[in-house]
Amino acid sequence: MSQAENPNRLLRERSGEVSVEDVRELMGASTPHFALQLRNRIARLIAGLPDGHPARVEGEREIARLERLGLTGETRGEGGNEGERPLPSLSLG
Repeated sequence: MSQAENPNRLLRERSGEVSVEDVRELMGASTPHFALQLRNRIARLIAGLPDGHPARVEGEREIARLERLGLTGETRGEGGNEGERPLPSLSLG
């Protein structure tokens, strides 16, 4: 994941004109692998906003979600059905 930042968003961050859309742009399609990096970027983006600011509220909610995602990962699919044999592991040998 690149640490390059959108120049327009940086200008809004410096001027205190951060929007909910700025937070949502960073949220994107977050994965466990990048969750903690995204958390840090959102935290930096909303750091100067007052309590109750819509972008801060959205950012804090997303930070909590990203921390859960980054620390516990995600689960996909369902377990096997009763009576089914598990699929064998792939052998790379």
